[in-house]
Amino acid sequence: MALGLLAYGQHRGALSEAHWQKMAVNFTQDHVFTSLLESSFGFVCETGHQIIGMAFLVPSGNPTPIFQNDWSYIRMVAVNPTYGGQGIARQLTNMCIEMARQTNESIVALHTSEFMDTARHLYESMGFKKLREIEPIFGKRYWVYTIEL
Repeated sequence: MALGLLAYGQHRGALSEAHWQKMAVNFTQDHVFTSLLESSFGFVCETGHQIIGMAFLVPSGNPTPIFQNDWSYIRMVAVNPTYGGQGIARQLTNMCIEMARQTNESIVALHTSEFMDTARHLYESMGFKKLREIEPIFGKRYWVYTIEL
C-alpha cells in the first residue's frame, strides 16, 4: 500500500488537492489490496527486503464497468520513483502478459490517464492499442488500452 502511494504520489501535482486525496485514500484502504490479492496474480520487484515495484493481473471473469468479462486486465502497476527508468514497469507488465498467455487469456486490458505520460508511452511501445476513452477519473481523461495475445 505504501508503495502505491509513493509511486502514484509523483502525479499529485497533476491533480486537484481534492482529487489527490481521493486517489490517496485508495492506497490506504486494506480492502483494495485484499480484493486484488484474492482475485488476481500479483507480481513484485524487490531489492534487499524492500518491494520497489508491483503489478496485478486480474483474470477474465471479473468484469467491471471499465473491463469486459472476457478480458484479463492489469491493475496498479507501481514503481518506487527512486528506481524509475530501470525497466521495472516494463518487466512487471511483461510478467502480467506472460501469465495471461499461460492461463489462456486472449485479451489483456488496462487503463491509464492523460497525466501518466510515461505509462502511456510504455504500454504503446509494448503493443497495447488505445481502444476508447472512458469517463474522467479524478477530473482527468482516461483511456482503455488492450493487447491481443
